[in-house]
Amino acid sequence: MPHHGAGSWLQSHSKPSGAALTTLLLTVYTILSKVHSDRNVYPSAGVLFVHVLEREYFKGEFPPYAKLGEINNDPITFNTNLMGYPDRPGWLRYIQRTPYSDGVLYGSPTIENMGKPTIIEITAYNRRTFETARHNLIINIMSAEDLLLPYQAEFFIKNMNVEEMLASEVLGDFLGAVKNVWQPERLNAINITSALDRGGRVPLPINDMKEGVYVMVGADVTFSSCLREVENPQNQLRCSQEMEPIITCDKKFRTQFHIDWCKISLVDKTQQISTYQEVIRGEGILPDGGEYKPPSENLKSRDYYSDFLITLAVPSAVALVLFLILAYIMCCRREGVEKRNMQTPDIQLVHHSAIQKSTKELREMAKNREIAWPLSTLPVFHPVTGEIVPPVHPDNYDNTSMPLMQTQQNLPHQTQIPQQQTEGEFRMTTFQRLEVNGIPEERKFTEAINL
Repeated sequence: MPHHGAGSWLQSHSKPSGAALTTLLLTVYTILSKVHSDRNVYPSAGVLFVHVLEREYFKGEFPPYAKLGEINNDPITFNTNLMGYPDRPGWLRYIQRTPYSDGVLYGSPTIENMGKPTIIEITAYNRRTFETARHNLIINIMSAEDLLLPYQAEFFIKNMNVEEMLASEVLGDFLGAVKNVWQPERLNAINITSALDRGGRVPLPINDMKEGVYVMVGADVTFSSCLREVENPQNQLRCSQEMEPIITCDKKFRTQFHIDWCKISLVDKTQQISTYQEVIRGEGILPDGGEYKPPSENLKSRDYYSDFLITLAVPSAVALVLFLILAYIMCCRREGVEKRNMQTPDIQLVHHSAIQKSTKELREMAKNREIAWPLSTLPVFHPVTGEIVPPVHPDNYDNTSMPLMQTQQNLPHQTQIPQQQTEGEFRMTTFQRLEVNGIPEERKFTEAINL
């Protein structure tokens, strides 16, 4: 019985201790995953450098942390920059096709960056949870004196994208095919460039078309005869006519890589003439120009009163002169009214005076339509009987009871007023009251009657 109790006690306490151990391990793993340790790499100058930013490496750093056996496929993107700067070094490029693919840093380190570490800050973004994780990549560029590759050839591969070509197995297959054709002792990839960075056009999204990629490789031996076939006149002529040249070793690449042989570039650095000229350095000391004396803090105040007066006085004087000239022309040089009237014929003056008098009379009549008509416009004959109407004396003429237009009894809204013109001829003037759009309007028309 006591033994059984002791066993049950051990069994009951062994389970909590196992769970506690699991929790402790997960806690330690979480803490360690949050510690962003720096990663050091040692590429060689002038040799292709490729570093893959694996999404799986950063997945465990985004909370909630994935449990064992749990599959997490959150979209992750990366941002890379030189520490203390907003962008990467000029020789380093970065590409990530989709948030569900790995990012790749690639490029060819330059000799100018040797001897000092290049620290690249890598920031990963979880596009689902908006969490971030960061670590540093320290690039220590090494010397490549033992990897001198004076013979360099650049190939243009039409059926590849840059991220596909950067894969280690694909790049290894290409270098293997080049090695079979070239037969060098040492062969390395120097640089890889997308065709879009060389001014290429984005391909149409049909038939699985690719962007194309330029791959530069270097070797320690001269170019093979197969690579030299591109330089013969027949192939150059075919390239000028946009035809594929005839290359005997193309079949060694055709199974996996479609090479545009017209765009191949062969560079022999052993034949290049150095244009470097030795710079004769002087003492580097400029001639003594004396001690620099900055302007005093207590500057003398400047009086702008005279400048202000000149600014106002000059335009004012010019305006005054122009005003005086205009006043002289308008007042002193104009023709007088009396002189003008003396030079105008009397009949013309009377004519204009009559016109002005008639105009004034019409304007006065237009002010009030209820006033009596002028005597010159009154009818001479009675509108109904045709008898001569005696002239109305101005003294006993009642202009308030006289209608503006007399109407006939037999024809409403119409008055015919015969007027004697010459002997044997009469003109019948008819006034008719019309309405246009509800507004009364007087219209006058004349018809000639020959008697």
